[in-house]
Amino acid sequence: MSNSTNDYIKEIAEQLDCGFRAFIHKTTGQRLFVPDENDLYGIDLDLWDEELEQLESNFTDYYEIDKWTSSEAFEILSEFADQVSDNKLQSRLFDALRKNRPFREFKYVIDNSGDFRQQWFDFKSKSQQDFVARQLNLLKPTDE
Repeated sequence: MSNSTNDYIKEIAEQLDCGFRAFIHKTTGQRLFVPDENDLYGIDLDLWDEELEQLESNFTDYYEIDKWTSSEAFEILSEFADQVSDNKLQSRLFDALRKNRPFREFKYVIDNSGDFRQQWFDFKSKSQQDFVARQLNLLKPTDE
């Protein structure tokens, strides 16, 4: 993939992670990002009037790129824990994933894990970008 394609995918993945919905114009590839009201409660949508109007007027001209589901997100947490080289931390991460609030528990453990915290962020970012790339690949015309 070229750097511009990687940047395109990275931007979409980052916006999804920040609580936005991502739309791609079917012919131009233009990206539109609008707040996901399910993630960003009480956000003032006035700042996105132009984007929302564009979508409302031309909704069928856009593909929506999905963010991962909570079960897909849980799988990413588990995959990360599985590849952690520190056995003690790995055990703590798996214990966190078995608790009542696994996302919060995992975050607490990883936030207090020193250098592994950055490894988690890098792993999560790459996983999100791969998730977006797979969706974009599905949108490509098959007659190329």
